[in-house]
Amino acid sequence: MALKKFRPLTPSQRFKIATDNSDITTNVPEKSLLTSVKNSGGRDNTGKMTIRNIGGGHKKQYRIIDFKRNKDGIEGTVASIEYDPNRTSRIALIHYKDGEKRYILAPAGLEVGKKVMSGATALPEVGNCMFLSDIPLGTVIHNIELRPGQGGAMARSAGTYAQLTARDGKYAILRMPSGEVRMILITCKATIGATSNPDHSLEISGKAGRSRWLGRRSRTRPVAMNPVDHPMGGGEGRASGGQPRSRNGIPAKGYKTRYKAKSSNQHIIKKRSK
Repeated sequence: MALKKFRPLTPSQRFKIATDNSDITTNVPEKSLLTSVKNSGGRDNTGKMTIRNIGGGHKKQYRIIDFKRNKDGIEGTVASIEYDPNRTSRIALIHYKDGEKRYILAPAGLEVGKKVMSGATALPEVGNCMFLSDIPLGTVIHNIELRPGQGGAMARSAGTYAQLTARDGKYAILRMPSGEVRMILITCKATIGATSNPDHSLEISGKAGRSRWLGRRSRTRPVAMNPVDHPMGGGEGRASGGQPRSRNGIPAKGYKTRYKAKSSNQHIIKKRSK
């Protein structure tokens, strides 16, 4: 997969950078794995706007993804690699031998026709889902469970991965995408490989309209507001706004908001990189 640059025939194309989507094999999703998505527009059940800068956007349908990978011991074949409007990575349609079809997160290197499997009998190959107790040390993994049977919750976005560095008793030690080193029970599952579409972070939309297609409305800078509207508003001329903070006064840029007595703190060996 490569990046595409465009001739500046229009102002929006001058800085636009997009992926060539050469890894996508079909644009027709599996109908049985689609469901509707309700867009709130940032409004609550009474119709009042409670979250700003949300609204509009293109209509889309949700693809039901198998994050649990609980079809243990049954071999599946990759039928297609598809685009998913609800996430940054690609998804793969799997046809299992018993006739069932499921979507999974597509790792980089997974191609149409390849076989995937999950469970204790699976081999450490790209796309296979295994218990952390069975994965060789040093392996790159994604779609990692936090609790056994919960389904993959970590390292799911485009191009991300964690690395299994060690095992200590009933815990596996992982280096997370953020740089955090933490322990997870070895009875949790993870998928071999890094997630697909690693060039996503290099894309440049080129125009504000593409953000509107994604359902993101324009946002007013706090320093451009009046004091009644935001703690950083007001001042004569181009005032800097003082200490960066949120609309309700909570400081930003360095202020820790994590609960000090959070139960999972005991499983964190090294905090994420600053």
